Amino acid sequence: MTSEPAAVHRPHHADRHPVRRMVPRSRDEPHRVATPLELFFDLCFVVAVGQAGRELAHDLAAGHYGDGLTGYALAFFAIWWAWMNFTWFASAYDCDDVPYRVTTLVQIAGVLILAAGVPRMFAEQDLTLSVIGYMVMRLAMVTQWLRAAASEEGQARAVALRYAVGITLCQIGWGVMLVLPHDVRPYVIPLGILAELSVPVIAELRLQTPWHPHHIAERYGLFTLIVLGETVAAATVAVQSAVDEHEGLGRLVPVAVGGLLVCFSAWWIYFARPVHDHLRSNRQAFLWGYGHYLVFGSAAAIGAGLEVAVESAVHKAHVSEAAATATVTVPTALYLFTVWLLHARHVKTGAEQALLPAAAVAVLACTAAGGSGVLAAGLVSAATVALGVTMHARGGA
Repeated sequence: MTSEPAAVHRPHHADRHPVRRMVPRSRDEPHRVATPLELFFDLCFVVAVGQAGRELAHDLAAGHYGDGLTGYALAFFAIWWAWMNFTWFASAYDCDDVPYRVTTLVQIAGVLILAAGVPRMFAEQDLTLSVIGYMVMRLAMVTQWLRAAASEEGQARAVALRYAVGITLCQIGWGVMLVLPHDVRPYVIPLGILAELSVPVIAELRLQTPWHPHHIAERYGLFTLIVLGETVAAATVAVQSAVDEHEGLGRLVPVAVGGLLVCFSAWWIYFARPVHDHLRSNRQAFLWGYGHYLVFGSAAAIGAGLEVAVESAVHKAHVSEAAATATVTVPTALYLFTVWLLHARHVKTGAEQALLPAAAVAVLACTAAGGSGVLAAGLVSAATVALGVTMHARGGA
């Protein structure tokens, strides 16, 4: 247990000393919400998300599906994993003193370095700059865990030290990967990802960190919001550019309307019911937290797909209309299904359980509509929301 049990229940604002002991926060702390630093952290991370999305759109529009999806999956993993690790750590140990803030700003600098390297990752398969940015973020996280270990004792101290050692070993592995021949890296990278994913599982095998369920649910919801916002922004820029160059407004309106309906429906579906009551232990939280890689990744990929659909509408994409539509319908269907699997099914009953899986299948079927498929997917998404509201109202009645 901790060396100062009483400090767990201390109000977060009670001590404004510039350097404080990093004692654990209480899982039952009332009114726990995201801090301004966490919100700033999210906004800076979404810069990298936007960069990865734009590069994915360029590759998909050119028909380079394999390179685009591989680069996007790798870049998004680095962004998501660093964001997620900070989020869970902050939920348990955020002390909001000067060293904590400075270390968090270093992590933000790391993600900006990573974002600067994303174009090279896609165009030249050059991972150097992005890996350096990732290592900056992760090594900064090591210092946070060492601070936590210094204030803990017993099993809690062992958990913090296992995190610090595990993250450090993974970063050594990424550094070694950079000096390996390029043809060897595709075999090493999955091992590095598996090692990263295993660190929290091993570290918290005997004792879980005191993360706050409501705070975690809010943090994931906020990141979903800004990823969807980035998707809307990307689609808006794409439509504006296409109109300026081609004046093809008649062909673009269905894409814009369908894209907005998809984004609005994605927001509604995610926030329809609170999920924090489901997050009772690591058994539920690990699956939920790890699974959000697909939720966040598919939400951001919708924006990339809308860019491709816009280029297809004005005949700039080098893919068929059906392929361009699939760049929207596939991530939308994946989003609907993973939100149901991880999130919505825990708070739904009866026939409501089948609604989102059925909607995912219907959205995929819209791919066959070709140029009209994005609008059709938007209408299906909106109808899903309307039906869900109706079913819930009848069930409540």
